[in-house]
Amino acid sequence: MLGIQDLPLFVASGLLLNMAPGPDSILIMTRSAAQGWRAGSAAALGIGAGTCVHIVAAALGLSALMASSSWAFTLLKYAGGAYLVYLGLLMVFSRAKQASQAQAVEPALRLSYRKIFAQGFLTNVLNPKVALFFLAFVPQFIAPDAPHKALAFLLLGAIFNFNGMLWCHGLALVTAKASQRIRLSGRWADALNRAIGLMFLSFGLKLALGERT
Repeated sequence: MLGIQDLPLFVASGLLLNMAPGPDSILIMTRSAAQGWRAGSAAALGIGAGTCVHIVAAALGLSALMASSSWAFTLLKYAGGAYLVYLGLLMVFSRAKQASQAQAVEPALRLSYRKIFAQGFLTNVLNPKVALFFLAFVPQFIAPDAPHKALAFLLLGAIFNFNGMLWCHGLALVTAKASQRIRLSGRWADALNRAIGLMFLSFGLKLALGERT
């Protein structure tokens, strides 16, 4: 269909790649633990929307143009790294507050679902390595003589994103359930929040300072 080949291998590989830890997964787990599975789901949907942008851009050739342009890649890389560093600093210098046995998050730390969606979207769409990933991975499953390569790319991208959303929402649900059972004191909650913030800082610095791959 549309020149797509080895579809079962594509699905299996895509699921494994989606399970790999990274900024997207950490963001989903952080929001789910702080505000419940709906917040994690909002982050996942934002990530999915960012992935859609990368898929369409790659199918239309925009990602290939960015990959061949050193300044465009560098600009997006620094923007993405700066945003991850920003998220990390917010978490490192924020303080969680234990408010009742349910350990509700301090109102100042609570975010609307719209803001959480935006966090997920920006975390994903500002990462140029996601665009390069699609350019490198998806074409391997499209036959050289495919009649409609762009359509095949879009279909494979949609399948990859759908499977990714299943994993991300499952991760949000499991994390939220686990956080309900594991009650942390304010001190431990602060320490965990800062540890996650440091992870975002490392992701951002790695993205901004890393070489193109």
